[in-house]
Amino acid sequence: MIFERYFHDFEIAFESILDNKLKSSLTALGIIFGTAAVISMLAIGNGAQQEILEQIKMVGVNNIVITPIVDVTEDGEESSSESGENGSKQKKKFSPGLTLEDLKAINNIIPSVKRVTPEIIVNSFVVQNGKRVAAKVVGVNNDYFELYNVNLEKGTIFSDYQVDNGIPVCVIGANISSKIFSDVDPINQYLKFGHVWLKVVGVLEKSDIKLSAAENAGVNLVNDNVFIPVQTMLLRYKNRALLNSKKLGGSGFSGMFFFSFSSNQETTSSNYNQLDKIVVQVEETEQITATTEILSRMLLRRHMDVKDFEITVPELLLKQQQRTKDIFNIVLGAIASISLIVGGIGIMNIMYATVMERIKEIGIRLALGAKKADIIAQFLSEAIMISVSGGIAGVILGVVLSKLITKFSGILTIISPGSIIIAFGVSAIIGVVFGISPAKRAADRDPIESLRYE
Repeated sequence: MIFERYFHDFEIAFESILDNKLKSSLTALGIIFGTAAVISMLAIGNGAQQEILEQIKMVGVNNIVITPIVDVTEDGEESSSESGENGSKQKKKFSPGLTLEDLKAINNIIPSVKRVTPEIIVNSFVVQNGKRVAAKVVGVNNDYFELYNVNLEKGTIFSDYQVDNGIPVCVIGANISSKIFSDVDPINQYLKFGHVWLKVVGVLEKSDIKLSAAENAGVNLVNDNVFIPVQTMLLRYKNRALLNSKKLGGSGFSGMFFFSFSSNQETTSSNYNQLDKIVVQVEETEQITATTEILSRMLLRRHMDVKDFEITVPELLLKQQQRTKDIFNIVLGAIASISLIVGGIGIMNIMYATVMERIKEIGIRLALGAKKADIIAQFLSEAIMISVSGGIAGVILGVVLSKLITKFSGILTIISPGSIIIAFGVSAIIGVVFGISPAKRAADRDPIESLRYE
């Protein structure tokens, strides 16, 4: 009996909404846009968090990256002097640069080091059977693949013999494999890089992650890379340390042949560093700060007090980036929540106006035996139906908006069930909270005064 009674109140509220479709729709707009904004903002936040987690996974955990600082002169020549305190030119101190000897010292001396890998990077082309494909060729050791969490799809990584003796072998990325060896198994096939034919011993798993400015954060996108042993790069292609020794009058360069990758690669910079990068992985996160300090002191001593290197911790940079994005998402979420509250205030104002418009109806219902609870149920149901319907429309709009953001802006958005539940739940609660006051005001009216109201 009670259910039928309140269901009748609900029917009256529903009929009232249908009779005033335009007013009800305009009332729900605040809830619709507020709910859509909350869902899309939470989707952007989830996407940003997922992207950062993937970046951290790809840069490896507890990594420290050491890169050389290379000066480029206006005339393309190596700078040989530096300014003193009084503006006079002083002879620039000699530094051997970043070399394999630095890597060996790091590995042997610092106990907190778990893995360490060099990188020598060349942007060039690989050729096979008339196909010429742009590729990044990287000289590394076997620690690289574990350090960066890179897995093999097929084949093997380099053997110790291949690494130590500079054997011409390579491990290729998934895109290189599909472009050059689309119709054959790439394992044990050959591709030409420069003047040397490299034997393919492994193919890496394809990474489907698309990251904006990923490599600036130390992230390695390996799909278009060709990896060779670092000794193969030094023996068969280029060794800037020998160029540096030639400058000092050394004889190690004479008789050696090096492939020229581009017309200006070696002549437009003062890059005397044998390595383009050293990546160090420590055992525990707590050891990163101390290890970074030790690395800085040790390398400065080995480089004759010349600060020609830079040390960064990609994971910490990414986490700082995540904190910045979290603050930004909190601000956006707060703005979106404010729009929901504004929508609730709109519902309350419209319901107050509705009460004033229907004073006679309220008086007639009370005179015919309706209780105050019936009047409250009628107007509260009306407010809840408007907010719930607005919430449903807002959820649909929010999902569509999130997809459009990903499609047209390239920003990753992830819609979680939790964000939908939160946004929809808040919109329903707003209907209850902001609908109670107008409903109670309608129920508290005197029936006789309501019937006399003109």
